[in-house]
Amino acid sequence: MTEIHFQIVKSAGFVAALCLAVVLQRWRPHEALGGSWRTNAGLWAVNVAVLGLVCGGCACAVSIWADREGLGLLNQVSFPLWALIAISVLGLDLVSYFWHRANHRVPLLWRFHQAHHSDSQYTVTTALRFHPGELLLALPVRLFAVVMLGVPVVGIIVFEVVFAFANFWEHGNIGLPSSLEHALGYVIITPALHRRHHSVQARLLDSNYGTIFSLWDRLLGSFGDSRSTVSVETGLPGLPSSLGTMAVLALPARGRFRGE
Repeated sequence: MTEIHFQIVKSAGFVAALCLAVVLQRWRPHEALGGSWRTNAGLWAVNVAVLGLVCGGCACAVSIWADREGLGLLNQVSFPLWALIAISVLGLDLVSYFWHRANHRVPLLWRFHQAHHSDSQYTVTTALRFHPGELLLALPVRLFAVVMLGVPVVGIIVFEVVFAFANFWEHGNIGLPSSLEHALGYVIITPALHRRHHSVQARLLDSNYGTIFSLWDRLLGSFGDSRSTVSVETGLPGLPSSLGTMAVLALPARGRFRGE
C-alpha cells in the first residue's frame, strides 16, 4: 500500500466516523447545546495543514520500513492477520492511554492539551479541538510505538479508523439508555464516561483517559463511572465560555488553566 492509498482510506474512515457521530448526536442528544464548531473546525484546518506538511502518511512509511528491517515485536512472530490487527489496536490504544495521561500530568504537555479541554460546549466537534503543538509532540511517540510493536500497515489503518469512530463517539452530545450505557462501559469508553473527563472539576478531570477501551482505566486505577442521567459542566475554570481559534492557539503562552 502506498502513502496515498493509506491517506485515502484513513480520510474515508474519518468522514464516516464524523457522519455517524453527528447522526447519533442529533438522534439522541444528551442536552441542548449550541456547540463550538467554528472554533473547532478552524483548529482542525490548521492541524490538517501542519501535519500534512510535517508527516502526511509517514506512519505507513515507518511501518513498511520496520517490516523490511525486521524491527518490532510483531515482525518477530508468525501470527494470523486477525491476531496481528487485534494486538496492534490494543497496543496502540494502550500507548494512547499513557500519552493522554501524561498530557494531564506533565505541565508543559498540559499547556497544549488544555486547548482540547477549553471547550465548554461538549459536542462531536470537540473531537477536532486539539492544539497543533500537542499533535506534533505526539507524533514521535506514535511512530516509536509503531516501530517497537512492529505494527503492520493494515494494523495502522484499522486502528486509525476505529480510533476515529471512538474519538467522535465519545465526544458526542449523546444520551444513551442506562442499561445499554452500563453494558457498553465495561468494554468501551462511552460519551458519558468521557464527558466526566471533561469536567471543570479536577477530581473528575483526572479519570477516564482511554479512547477506545475502558479496560486500561479499570486496570490502572483511573476509571470513574458516569451516566447520561448526570449533568456535567465542561470546560476550564478561568476561561471564557467561548473562545475563537486564535485564542485557543494562544492558550499555551497564557499559562495553565485547571481546577483543583
